[in-house]
Amino acid sequence: MSDVFVGKIISISELNVSILVNDEKVKYHDILYAVNNGKRIEFEVAEEDGKVVSAIPFQSVVGLKKGIDVFKAPRGLEIQYSDEILGKVFDSYGNLIDDNKIENISTKNVYSRNVSLEEINLKGGILWTGIKVLDFFAPMQKGYKMGLLGGAGVGKTVLIKELINNVYKGLNSNSVFVGVGERSREGKELYDEMREANLLDKMAVVFGQMGENSAARSKAIFSGLTLAEYLRDEKEQDVLLFIDNIYRHVQAMSEINAELSRIPIENGYPANINTAISQVEERINSTEKGSITSFQAIYIPADDITDQAVQTITTHLDGQIVLDRKVAEKGLYPAVDVFSTQSKLIDIEKIGERHYQLVEEALRYYSRYQELEEIIAVLGIEELSISDTNVFYRTRKLRNYFTQPMFVAENYTGIAGEFVDIDDILDDVENILSGKYDDYDEINFLYIGKFNGR
Repeated sequence: MSDVFVGKIISISELNVSILVNDEKVKYHDILYAVNNGKRIEFEVAEEDGKVVSAIPFQSVVGLKKGIDVFKAPRGLEIQYSDEILGKVFDSYGNLIDDNKIENISTKNVYSRNVSLEEINLKGGILWTGIKVLDFFAPMQKGYKMGLLGGAGVGKTVLIKELINNVYKGLNSNSVFVGVGERSREGKELYDEMREANLLDKMAVVFGQMGENSAARSKAIFSGLTLAEYLRDEKEQDVLLFIDNIYRHVQAMSEINAELSRIPIENGYPANINTAISQVEERINSTEKGSITSFQAIYIPADDITDQAVQTITTHLDGQIVLDRKVAEKGLYPAVDVFSTQSKLIDIEKIGERHYQLVEEALRYYSRYQELEEIIAVLGIEELSISDTNVFYRTRKLRNYFTQPMFVAENYTGIAGEFVDIDDILDDVENILSGKYDDYDEINFLYIGKFNGR
């Protein structure tokens, strides 16, 4: 099929090219392009208004002029859809950005897949990560959508890298990593670390970097979803999809909507924010063939967890892992806020009575510990009862126990990473709470795997 002339450019801005179209049919998500000085500049149709089409440019519009001819590409936005996605790094538009090559090109439209109600399977098994604080307070099931919330610099990306490492080793499942609007330096670090760990050929990567325009940051997530769907639907795998950072997707959509003169709601977010997020989240599901389990880093603007975009994203999630700056300031990593962290799997019917009761007891200890800190600040620890003194010291041991040496941080910490089985975690927590480890100093529980009476 040859490319078809559809009209001429009538106005240009950084994120919106208006085109006066002829009688040729143009629809939403069609790819149009113009050629200027031998350079092809592509746009994607975002809006139609009679004979005028608004399109979002994929590249810089510098050099474009009014009156330039516009053509329609025969196919929409596509990405490779075969085994050759593994070990490759793509940009938001499906182009390779590493030194690899694809031998046999087989592509699929990034918007073409939607999971029907009949396909969805809700009976996936539990996905153990080997990370103590997650497996204990926020266990997850295959097919779950887990949020990873936290402000800048509290350890979201490091935790995602650790999950990629641990879950591949535990499940032998391939992963897809989607970088949405994050720093290119962090993307290069992830690439190098995955290659050094011999994990790069077990995953596919899509980057829509911070320095690129809003179109790139808004399309990266759809390209990544298509790669994950290939592994689930064609390879019948339990796929891990990491999105860092889904808030940047909403931010890019806000910028595009502003350029299209659509009236925003609170904080400048698009009025269709629910639809925009649903188009992503509804594609992340389990079927009879396999599952996509997603970990979604969510930047919290100004550390405000009540932000409209954050709240809209979290309504789609099956659980959330909240990283807290106050925990990080104590030098405790992963810096998880155990009160805000949750999972729908914390249910007696799903994880068993022992695990459930231990979570309840641990949270009771944490809660009482916070009250005791205020009492001690005024009266001193000598005024506590024996019972409260035990709660205070045991909680400090528990808090230290839920730190963990990370495989991906070995070069920085000098401590070998550890993968801890859930049975060992439950045993250790039970022993700490029951007083079996009262004779050990709390420092012995800091940055270890399972406790061996050190």
